[in-house]
Amino acid sequence: QVQLVESGGGLVQAGGSLRLSCAASGIIFAIKPMGWYRQAPGKQRELVATITANYLTNYVDSVKGRFTISRDNAKNTVYLQMNSLNAEDTAVYYCKVRQGSDDYWGQGTQVTVSS
Repeated sequence: QVQLVESGGGLVQAGGSLRLSCAASGIIFAIKPMGWYRQAPGKQRELVATITANYLTNYVDSVKGRFTISRDNAKNTVYLQMNSLNAEDTAVYYCKVRQGSDDYWGQGTQVTVSS
């Protein structure tokens, strides 16, 4: 049974930092590409960052230079370090993994940036 559990969200002032974590179980984590997504109120869910099994990363333009995705295969965990946060980063953040033909999502963690 695939399970993803996000943590690390919270309320932060503009310009601050947060680190999100996503702990995975029920998968062979080391071989799986992982992704972070976010959904702001009234908006569609969008891809934020991805990391492959070979540690190749990709970011949406709006977070390049501010966010860093990483993974620790020994802990079955993917991280999202978020720096220089601004109000537009306010959203629920989700991690996702694909297993077979199905996408699995965590429950999400709320990030709120106050200006």
